[in-house]
Amino acid sequence: MKFLKKLLICLTVVTAGIGLAACSASSSGSSENLSGSVEELMNRIYEQIPEDQRPMMLMNIEIDSENVESFLGTSDLDYKEAIASEPAVSSIAYSVVLVRMNEGADIEAAKTKIKDSVDPRKWICVEAETVKVVNRGDVILLIMASADNAKNVEEAFNKL
Repeated sequence: MKFLKKLLICLTVVTAGIGLAACSASSSGSSENLSGSVEELMNRIYEQIPEDQRPMMLMNIEIDSENVESFLGTSDLDYKEAIASEPAVSSIAYSVVLVRMNEGADIEAAKTKIKDSVDPRKWICVEAETVKVVNRGDVILLIMASADNAKNVEEAFNKL
């Protein structure tokens, strides 16, 4: 009887540990770093999305100290490089941003900072329906868009 109790306790602990590990991995994103510049990664994302399923006239904008707050809502990030993809027409609520963080940067804190600071109403007369902040290793993806566009971009990012 004591053996069965010990076995049951061990199985419960192991099951709980596996569950916690799985939840932790899914909430924090993949730990593997993606190779290539953020511009190359952005191009690889869009290669996977049919042209008729993305906004027209998208342009990439390099993010620097002068414009970081308008894209990410904060300049308080320890990042190495970043790029935004937005339509040339400013009345479309669509923004995709890739941020490669510096080595040793706190990715989870950066994601929280971005999520709390970004303005989904930054456009004239329109607001992003969905705001998502996820990561793969040291690259953070911010999506502000319609639900369909956000889903397409996130799926393409996860396939990189």
